[in-house]
Amino acid sequence: MVKVSYEQKPFRREVMRTYGADVTPSPSMETQIGQKILAEFPGTTGSLGCAISEAVEKAVTSEGYRYVLGSVLNQVLLHQSVIGLETEAALKKYGIEPDIIVGCAGGGSNLGGLIAPFMRDKIKGKKNLRIVAVEPASCPSFTRGKFAYDFADTGKVCPLAKMYTLGSGFIPAPNHAGGLRYHGMSTILSQLYDDGLMEAVSVPQREVFEAATKFARTEGILPAPESAHAIKVAMDEAIKCRETGEKKVIVFGLTGTGYFDLVAYKKFNDGELDDYIPTDEDLAKGFAGLPDVNL
Repeated sequence: MVKVSYEQKPFRREVMRTYGADVTPSPSMETQIGQKILAEFPGTTGSLGCAISEAVEKAVTSEGYRYVLGSVLNQVLLHQSVIGLETEAALKKYGIEPDIIVGCAGGGSNLGGLIAPFMRDKIKGKKNLRIVAVEPASCPSFTRGKFAYDFADTGKVCPLAKMYTLGSGFIPAPNHAGGLRYHGMSTILSQLYDDGLMEAVSVPQREVFEAATKFARTEGILPAPESAHAIKVAMDEAIKCRETGEKKVIVFGLTGTGYFDLVAYKKFNDGELDDYIPTDEDLAKGFAGLPDVNL
């Protein structure tokens, strides 16, 4: 489990322990890659890229174990497309045509699954709708990253992938949307974004929790911080429509509840959440580690 999430999301950790799991914060001293990362980034709170590296090493050095990446890769987006297919079926049932589809984006499987059937129709020219990816301002892979070949993990043991990336050595700030703290983005979504078929926007943490709180008080559902990124931009788009008088159907992905994220909500309610946005100098350090690939 990513170290920052291990500390910020203790209830998720305890659910796993209740079902018999041993949970280790990553990066750890239990793997060679973890030791190397800690030597290079002492005191780091980790990232999904770090945890992937350690998980791969643990799997390949433990007989009978296999590791399957839960995001980013093409087969994961294919699996997640059931979300989009169910959304499409529900909209068709009620005769609703979406104008805007909004989803949170970290590695890309969530968003990719949601938009799959709609992007298909957009590519074929059957529909003209906007698709918006929402990422944290602290980890802006789309909006400030580079479209380049990079490692999918911090330890550089996974294959290279062409994607929008901040560099595999980029360690995001410890924001509370742990599922979005990844240095790169799905290759499929990266190509769609580069082709101009979808948009991307980054939003700061406090604004996300303001939107989440308003949504909870209005709808009675406490959203996960990751999902609240999509809620924030969906609300922004709705406000624009109100100001212009336009009528638009806005679909967003509410992908999880926030009852395991009450530590984050407590910090927001107590006024203790901060917004760290990386400087150009911070990003330059990550870009400096991109592999030199001549194709």
